[in-house]
Amino acid sequence: MPLWDNILVLICSNITIQGLTILAPVSVPNTDGINPDSCSQTRIEDCYIVSGDDCIAVKSGWDQYGIKFGMPTEHLVIRRLTCISPKSATVALGSEMSGGIRDVRVEDVTAIHTESSIRIKTAVGRGAYVKDIYVRRLTLKTMKYVFWMTGGYGSHPGEGFDPKALPAIQNINYREVVAENVTMPAQLDGIANDPFKGICISNVSISLTEKPKKLLWNCTDVEGITSNVTPKACDLLPEQQKPIDCAFPEDKLAIEGVKLTTCSA
Repeated sequence: MPLWDNILVLICSNITIQGLTILAPVSVPNTDGINPDSCSQTRIEDCYIVSGDDCIAVKSGWDQYGIKFGMPTEHLVIRRLTCISPKSATVALGSEMSGGIRDVRVEDVTAIHTESSIRIKTAVGRGAYVKDIYVRRLTLKTMKYVFWMTGGYGSHPGEGFDPKALPAIQNINYREVVAENVTMPAQLDGIANDPFKGICISNVSISLTEKPKKLLWNCTDVEGITSNVTPKACDLLPEQQKPIDCAFPEDKLAIEGVKLTTCSA
């Protein structure tokens, strides 16, 4: 019998999740490690997660229900995470993102034998946005995909979704990534007439498995740039002549200033 999410944080603010070890069977689906859903000012750090699904799944409601409720997940920091998930992502953004996801900061993450690193999942009917995503210092070992985005994650909770509700995916930043034993560096699929925009990838070194995919970067309906990326990216993400660093905020979120204390009787 499938298990379900280990930790679901729903409609919350000012949350710190620190120092957890979550061990779920990698062969069992729907065993997400930590799911912040429609939350703000959340800090997830120093966690070790083994899962049959996403180690962390960031959400904010599904189709017309999430659009109507309209509460985004925002101001989220994820750092010093170790993930093992052979069939899913280290950090997934969506696919239930109809309240919006913005200002997510991921840094100092290690993933081992995990299907992908940061995965963006959305679809026609979701509406809202995934924007202002900042990722740096990833160490990845044995991955199917390093970068994975899809606009075709098309399951719906009912027939009442709006087919004109297109999601906006923009300002997505990755930098300082080292990956080894990779089958395919990137599978990036936006939505026709609704491209994913503002993708920036810099300072990335990817070594391939003995039998990689013939097409290393498969890109459709995406727009962006790359700098110092190996292997060379697709034509839709052209290499910049002058080296750049993709953005990562210098300011700190309010939740980062909160210190946990140990209480005793």
